[in-house]
Parts: sequence; C-alpha cells; structure tokens
Amino acid sequence: MSPSACPPGLPPARMAAPPDVASASSAALFRLRHLRLGLELRPEARALAGCVALELCARRAARRGPRALVLDAHPALRVASVHLRAGPERCGFAFPRRAGPGREGPVPSPPLPTFSDSTAASCPLVFRVDPFTDYGSALTISLPSSLEPHQPFQVIVRYTTVDAPAIWWLDPELTYGISKPFVFTQGHSVCNRSFFPCFDTPAVKCSYSAIVKAPAGMQVLMSATQSSYKEQEGVYEFFMEYPVPAYLVALVAGDLAPADIGPRSRVWAEPCLLSTAISKLSGRVEHWLSAAESLYGPYIWGRYDIVFLPPSFPIVAMENPCLTFIISSILESDEFLIIDVIHEVAHSWFGNAVTNATWEEMWLSEGLATYAQRRITTETYGAAFTCLETAFRLDALHRQMKLLGEDNPVSKLQVKLEPGVNPSNLMNLFTYEKGYCFVYYLSELCGDPARFDAFLRAYIEKYKFTSVVAQDLLDSFLAFFPELKEQCIDSKTGLEFERWLSATGPPLAEPDLSQGSSLTFPVETLFNLWTTEPLDAAAASGSVDITKWQTFQTVLFLDKLLDGSPLPHEVISKLSECYSAQLDGMNAEIRIRWLQIIVRNDYYPDLHKVRLFLENQMSRMYTIPLYEDLCTGTLKSFALEVFYQTQNQLHPNLRKTIQQILTQGLNPLLAIDTTATAADTSASGLEDKAPEAANGAISLRDVNVSA
Repeated sequence: MSPSACPPGLPPARMAAPPDVASASSAALFRLRHLRLGLELRPEARALAGCVALELCARRAARRGPRALVLDAHPALRVASVHLRAGPERCGFAFPRRAGPGREGPVPSPPLPTFSDSTAASCPLVFRVDPFTDYGSALTISLPSSLEPHQPFQVIVRYTTVDAPAIWWLDPELTYGISKPFVFTQGHSVCNRSFFPCFDTPAVKCSYSAIVKAPAGMQVLMSATQSSYKEQEGVYEFFMEYPVPAYLVALVAGDLAPADIGPRSRVWAEPCLLSTAISKLSGRVEHWLSAAESLYGPYIWGRYDIVFLPPSFPIVAMENPCLTFIISSILESDEFLIIDVIHEVAHSWFGNAVTNATWEEMWLSEGLATYAQRRITTETYGAAFTCLETAFRLDALHRQMKLLGEDNPVSKLQVKLEPGVNPSNLMNLFTYEKGYCFVYYLSELCGDPARFDAFLRAYIEKYKFTSVVAQDLLDSFLAFFPELKEQCIDSKTGLEFERWLSATGPPLAEPDLSQGSSLTFPVETLFNLWTTEPLDAAAASGSVDITKWQTFQTVLFLDKLLDGSPLPHEVISKLSECYSAQLDGMNAEIRIRWLQIIVRNDYYPDLHKVRLFLENQMSRMYTIPLYEDLCTGTLKSFALEVFYQTQNQLHPNLRKTIQQILTQGLNPLLAIDTTATAADTSASGLEDKAPEAANGAISLRDVNVSA
C-alpha cells in the first residue's frame, strides 16, 4: 500500500448529498478509512474513558484546502488531548495501570486509555471545542499545512464522557437480576457524538474496531464481531469489517448470558430472562433470515445475535449490525416480538447495508425496511397476518395525522431539517408507514411483487456499503423498469413521485388489505356493536370471544375504543364488566391500551389496576402513555401519588421525563426536547415532536416504534 494513496476498499464516490445541518463536522473534506476505539467502562463513576483513532486522508492538501479537522462532539465529552500520527501504520493500545492511594489525599483519577507510540512519532495538535446545537458541539483540530492530498494520517483523541446522552448507566436495582450494574448505548440519531468524537452523519460510513476494558462480571458486546477476550485483564476486542455510519456503533455490558438459537444466531439476556428468550426465538430467527435472503440476497453481516435490554431502553428495538438491541418488555407479546425482530432483520439490507445519506430522508431506511418486513411476514406467516398488522399500523398513522393535521410538514417523506433541530424529532409514523405506502405503490407499478424483489436485490447490490438519497432509488427503479420510464409513470397525475416525497398529509395511495378481512372484519364488527347507540350490551358482549383473537386483533379493537374515548358511561361500564378480567391476564401491549381506556374515561372502579400496572413497570413504552393520559385528564393528583411511590424504581432519565409531564401537564410530544442537555436523555429514542398548536392526546405507542 502506497503511503501517498488512500487505501482500496472505500465506498465509491456517490451523488453528493445535501449538507447535513445536524453535523458540525468537516466530513466532506476528508475520507474516513477506519475508526479505532479504546474504551474503559467505569460504572462506579458512571463514566467512560476513551481513546479514538480516526484513520483519515484529506481530499485536498491542507495548504489549499482544509487547515482544520472538525469532528462532532458533545459537552458531556471532555477532550484531554489530540495527537497527529503520520502514515497508515496502526500503533498498539494500552490501558495504563491505575495509581494507588498516596500518603495523603484521595486515590487519583485513573489514567485514560492510550494508543502507544512505539513505532512512529506523533505530535500534539491544537484544538478547541465550540458550541454547535443543544445536542452537540464542534471539536475543531488544527492540522499542519504539510499534509498532502490523499496522504493517510491518524488523529488520536483521548477523552472522558460523563452523563452522555448516548450512554445509559443502570444501577443494579434497575436490572432484572438486581445484582450487577448495566450499561448500553443508543446512537440513533445523533447521540453517538457524546460516545466518541466522529463524523456523526449517515452520509459517512467506515469500518471500525474496538478494545474494551470492563470490570469483572460484566459481559461486553458490540455491534461487531468479537475477536478475542482476555479474562484476566477483562479486555474484549471487536472488529466490524464493513463500513457503517457512526450511529450504528453500539455497546452493551452487564450480567448477560448467551444461548445459541440457530446456526448463526445467539440470544443474550440477563440469566433470569434467558429461558424465556430461548423459548420465544429458538429456530425462528434462522427461518426469518433465510426468508429475507431468498427475497433480497445474502445476509452479509455474518452473525445475527440479539440482546435483550432492561426496561430502561428508550425505544423498542435498534438494528445494530451483528447485534440487534431489543427491549426485554416485548418478550410478553409474541406477535409484537415477531414483528420487531423481523423489522430489524430487514434493516440488515435496508438501513445498514444501504443507508439514507441525510436525516431528511429517513424513509429510505424505515419505509423500505417496513416493506421488506411485510414481505418476510407474508412469506412466513401468510398474507392475512401481514394485512392485519398493516391495518393496525395504518390505523395508528391516521390517528397521528388527526392529531398533527394534514398540512403538518412532519408528514412529508422529505422533511426539511432546520439548523438546531434534533433529527430524532423528525422520526414518526409517516417515516415508516407513509414510506411503506410509497414503496408498496412502486411494487404495484411492477405488477408482480417478485419483480420488485428482483429490483431491490439489484438496488442492494449496487449501493451496499454506501449512503443514498431518494433520487438514487427512483432513478434505479426507472432504469430497472424501462417500460415504466417510457410511460412517464413518475409523472402520473396525482401520484407523481415528487408529490409522494414533498406533499404533506396522508399517503397518496394505500395497499389493498382485503386479504386480511377474515381477521379485521370481526374487529370492525365488535367495535360497531359497542359504539352503536342505543347499546345492545347482550349482543356486543356475546358476539365474540376475544381470548381467541390474535394480539393484533385485540390491540386494533382497543385502539379504536381509545380513539373514540371518552365513551358513554354505560359503554365503559359494560366493557369493564365483559372484558376487564380477561384483559388482566393478557400481555402488556394489550393491558396498556385497556388501562388507557380506563384513564381517558375516568372509570374509577378499575383505577386500582392502573396503579398496580405502574407499580410493576419500569419501561418507558408502558409508563409514559399512562402518565400522559393521567395528566391530560382529571387524574393528575392520582398520577402524582403513584409517581412518588414508584419513582425510585425508575431510571433517572425516565423519572425526569415523567416529572416534566407532571409539572407541565403537557403531552411529552410537546414538552420534551429529545436531547436538550446531557441530563435530559429520556427521549433520545424515536418520538416526534408535535407542533405547539396540536391538541388532544396520542399514545406514545403510536410513535415509539422500532428504529
């Protein structure tokens, strides 16, 4: 390898993406070849000590172009030093020994990890940290003018990070085993700049490696392949050979036990949850992977492992390559677990292999992954099941649209990201379901799903390991189907591609879900029986046994009742008499909806069930919707009472979120800035922010979907 040339294997040059206003970095001026991390976990201090080496080459000479390297960082990330190392040779890595206590004073702070410099000289660089937005800062590093264009060099940053939005530290009491500390990271959308300095934009992808030191008893996992473990030193090594964006670098550590569930899959969970996870997933994941491969080509990431995280995990699931993160609460619901895992499997092709180049077009990952998810479920569980799940999600989409208004700009597929706005605020059901409807419309234009599958295989093969914009997808589509291009199908009146992307409001077309009518018709019938005046309670209560329904049928029925609340007192009273005892024994996805109905209807006879549920829940996805409804209605004093009794069992981030709801009395979609400060990381998942003019309440389950 010539020292004067950028190494091979980098992604090919792509159509220039629009500037990423969510990134302060100078990513456009450099090629990032590889990222190396040295991390030491310090749970006793809730801190991470790190050293990151970025292997770079400038696109132009520093004297004619970049005189500085700008990385995304965060106020929680405290930079200790920055060094330049010439050449591509990688130096060794060391965790310096901690000093013991001196004769006087406390034990000194442990030294930072470091890359040793025994093979080549390095020089210190001048740096400064400037404010950027309320979710990040800019780390500006001065570069020597002697750097030649395309000359490989390394920038090494040593740092510590405390109270970082990306890093969630859990005391033992917040785990199921309540015996050991736990930590996990969540980088999407722009949180990983508080984990390590980086080009925190989806337009930049690179391979990465990591060396992680952890206390005894903490099993460390990353979104990469583990290459070694030195038990005596507590040091793990990982390597991700394929380029990924910064937000897909993920870490988890805690009391985790493994079990193989397939030839290339393993489940990790706290020991007390492991048998449940095995029983739910053994053999299934390989079945789903094989179905996906038959549709979209080989699975390129090697292993597909799953780790179940404590209830504090702020979203449902995250598609980290090699290691999907899933909230353990979802184990209660078999059907939701199936959908969530398959959705993350689909991201292995759509989102991970091919990534949206800009946060303004997240539908390129989520809409395509949702389409692929439903193709996989159709192949494995049949069209009726897929149509039922789709009907449930589209019903939620229309509820969200009713709240936000059809002219709300967040309902666009191409959303304008204004400077200073957190990209996570753009994440909502439109990203998923309106995106899905557009992709489904494209598949319908082909006349045959198999032909569209062939196109998507070609699309993946062409663009894998790169980041794309919508025009890349649409140009490829018309090139693959020249007959459609000749028909000017992209300009069909009322269904123009540009209108799909830029128009507000509902999808321009929705899929035919008639194949699911055997499952959805009973739901509609029962809902109509309960809401038609005058109420015929005998007919409504005796028409169907909901204990024999699928979960998605029950939640669709309850969501319709939620949407119609408050209900007449006679109706809610008879509903409770008929279903309350049955629903008590069902999974949390069902119970949360019934409890919301109780709250929205001020039905005091069943209010004790709300208290019992909140006393036994630590999950954001199940606590926030209830507190939201309690504070929107007349039961705020009840909410305060329950919160004060249960707050010690909640993660500090969740506790802060609920305190804001209780204090402001606002829907958290209105009240919470997702990563406003290092301490306020409670909503760093995927909730959208509604406009201040919006009225009414909407369940967070409607938007707290998988990444």
